[in-house]
Amino acid sequence: MDPQKLTGITGLDPIQSSADNVDNNDNIIFKTSAGTLAVQFWDEDIVRIRLRDTDAAEPNSYPIIVGNPAGKPMEYSIEENLHVIRCGRGSLILNPGKPETDSPGEPVSLEFKYKGKSVVQPSPDGHFVRRFRIPPFARTDQGWFFSVALQPGAPIYGFGEKYGSLNKRGQKLVSWAEDALGVNAEVCYKNVPFCWTPGGSHTADGSSGYGVFIHTTARITHGAGYPQWSNWSYAALVEDDLLDLFFIAGDSPAQLIKRYTDITGRTEDVPLWSLGNWISRAYYQTFEEAESVARTIRERKIPCDVYTLDGRAWQDTDTRFYFDFDPTRYPEPEKFVDIMRELSMKLCVWEYPICSVEHPKFKEFDEKGWFLKDKEGKTYHYEFDLSPFGKVLTPLPKSGLLDFTVPDAAQWWYDQHIRLHKLGVDVFKVDFGEQTPEDAYASNGDSGIKFHNALPLLYNKVCYDASREHAGMGFVWSRCGWAGSQRFPMQWGGDPQASWSGLAGSIIGGVSWGMAGAPFYSHDIGGFYGGPPEPELYVRWMQAGVMGPFCRIHGIGPREPWYFGDEAETIVKKWLEIRYRLIPYLQRQVLEAAESGMPVMRSMVLAFPEEPQTWQFELQYMLGDHLLVAPVLQPGGHVRVFLPGGTWYDYFTGKPFSGNRVINIKTDLDRIPVFVRQGAVLAEGPAVQHTGEITPENRIQTIRVFGMPDPDALKHETDIAVTCQPDKTLIKCAGTVDCEVFGAEFKHRDTILEIYPL
Repeated sequence: MDPQKLTGITGLDPIQSSADNVDNNDNIIFKTSAGTLAVQFWDEDIVRIRLRDTDAAEPNSYPIIVGNPAGKPMEYSIEENLHVIRCGRGSLILNPGKPETDSPGEPVSLEFKYKGKSVVQPSPDGHFVRRFRIPPFARTDQGWFFSVALQPGAPIYGFGEKYGSLNKRGQKLVSWAEDALGVNAEVCYKNVPFCWTPGGSHTADGSSGYGVFIHTTARITHGAGYPQWSNWSYAALVEDDLLDLFFIAGDSPAQLIKRYTDITGRTEDVPLWSLGNWISRAYYQTFEEAESVARTIRERKIPCDVYTLDGRAWQDTDTRFYFDFDPTRYPEPEKFVDIMRELSMKLCVWEYPICSVEHPKFKEFDEKGWFLKDKEGKTYHYEFDLSPFGKVLTPLPKSGLLDFTVPDAAQWWYDQHIRLHKLGVDVFKVDFGEQTPEDAYASNGDSGIKFHNALPLLYNKVCYDASREHAGMGFVWSRCGWAGSQRFPMQWGGDPQASWSGLAGSIIGGVSWGMAGAPFYSHDIGGFYGGPPEPELYVRWMQAGVMGPFCRIHGIGPREPWYFGDEAETIVKKWLEIRYRLIPYLQRQVLEAAESGMPVMRSMVLAFPEEPQTWQFELQYMLGDHLLVAPVLQPGGHVRVFLPGGTWYDYFTGKPFSGNRVINIKTDLDRIPVFVRQGAVLAEGPAVQHTGEITPENRIQTIRVFGMPDPDALKHETDIAVTCQPDKTLIKCAGTVDCEVFGAEFKHRDTILEIYPL
């Protein structure tokens, strides 16, 4: 597609000629050459624009938007031939342009202002014979096109789990869920049609950040300052009959993410056990092997909370997936559940929303209409492309694709979760979800073009809701995602190659996912395919995995620590002890994500928006608000770290480092660089074998203070109180708690820790 050849929308006529041109849904409606344009202020800092064909049917809705408009009044007027809509401190100026009969014509364009600043402007790209080289809005055979200005040099972030550079400027990206078969290219499992820039427009009033959320499940092709389209624009082709845009104004990246998640929702709290270590492999071939590995984990004192039976580990491949334990290996599944309880492990089992034609229930479900259909209305028979897998994976059978728009089908899926939860399955690995073909059809009439990206959301929601109903606190371990999936914790990064680039791609994919409003991420420690990894890579991956929101060891073949030698096993145990000690810290970050939408794994631009010199360091990240993690991503232990301004402390030794500089570090195998921000107070717990050993009495064992504490250093922490006074800071804690203080003087008296400046 060449945007220069598109014809921009012209004409802008109020459907009502009076200043009361507001419909019952608080939209101001205009006629254009390509249909109707509706304007709604979601709030004074968020404006919603919808373009659709005049006679277009109402589109099917999916559970993406869960917030509600603020309901603030709008004012409409015509000023100097411009249509002006105001809401509080926000205003939208619509330029009706000139009809094509004029020479030259000029398409409709907009400008969004907030607090007196121009936030969103039309593309500045001019043309010899017309004002816009690419149109602000255009109707195409594929859907809709739009463009807005992107300030020269301004970075642009978001779009979901992408494995390239975080700053997407210069890139063409596609929002389309795919089985990415690794972390090596632009395709990914989890896409989000939300992006943002901290410096999107520039006027005499200064630069302003903005976010764009495209409310759709259709395929979107984004040009983020993409040179073949426009160096100076963010533009997108949306393959939908409705163009539904939210423009969000914000003074910081954190504010933009909060406002986006105000629209699409945020996570709730997660179970304590989910923050522990997960262990699995693809796959345990027999009941006896699965039991033996689980018992060895405990015998060798490898901390672990969750044990996963992957697809072939508990299902018969030819007849899956119908929530059945393979009767030849698990004639009495409850016996395996009993073993898990004996070992104090939670049980996770794998699933996918694809049902084999070889299963006896296939005919029953087919007759009920529970599968996606082809264009002739017959059940779509999905066949896997096995060419990428070779002999690595068992050939998968021809199957039907469950249609989650059929209420009875979705209810059956939900009920099977409840049944297995009652049996003793604690959580599900919600795999796949990216397979809907474009020429398949759902019961609501949507083809795969619209349903493909909707399936990840519907599939995750059903599984999460069942978990929440059963346990009171929902949790899934999911691979696919779309806008709104952040409400269903959590997602992992799919199938990385067991290589140094696989580790790096997993890190950047997780940070990128967080920049699209998703709070949690994990990756397969050791890599999924192409292994086994060398012991050095395995250890480095383990260290990075421990220092993430969630932590799981997984891959094809053995990934348990003892397979990589005594030294590796010793180091892994040490790092898993660190993981468990940090659980109180991670619990605080989870609550912060639920409140603000801020991810636990934060890029430098998200954590330090006022320090652009940090932004280029995309493979280091903040774990929560106080820990800076710099994973080792090459053999030999060399790391280049940028410390932001201020004082930073080595997590292990407490040694101070001045910030605003690059540090080149050579680390031993048992360390990666972890720095603590000045003002931090880390409340750490016990190094246990599983979270069942954590009690209210031992939950906090050590308080580590780094410099004079910030007032919010223990935000969301309920077991410790911080009081800042002019000359000292008081921390109230149990008398049994140990204390370490770096960069300050202190006195520890009974239940009070007093901190004084040096």
